[in-house]
Amino acid sequence: MEIGNALNWFEIPVTDFMRAKKFYETIFDYQMPQSQVGPALMGFFLYDFQNGKVGGAIVERPGFHSPSQSGSLVYLNCQPNLQIVLDRVIPAGGSIITPKTIISPAEKLGFWALILDSEGNRVALHSMN
Repeated sequence: MEIGNALNWFEIPVTDFMRAKKFYETIFDYQMPQSQVGPALMGFFLYDFQNGKVGGAIVERPGFHSPSQSGSLVYLNCQPNLQIVLDRVIPAGGSIITPKTIISPAEKLGFWALILDSEGNRVALHSMN
């Protein structure tokens, strides 16, 4: 087996697609492309697909998965500084569980924060600064 990225794709479940799309567009300050993929309505986080980078989407697919505060935890890339994104969370309809926190000063792993999105999902944010 070839070892590559630990993450291949992620989906963040949503119950109100337009509300969730507006939340993520607001905190990241970009428009999410959207598409109906079979029974799922998907809004895509921007990523470099052509160069093999990993991406993901918000997904509304009733009966398949539901927003949660206690399942897998996705860390979203907020380079160059997650504080910029974090400052948009509350005005966009989310809440902050853990403010910007250094991970390990000795190991220089950057910073993280934990939020609840507009749908009630627990989502982590990460940046090196």
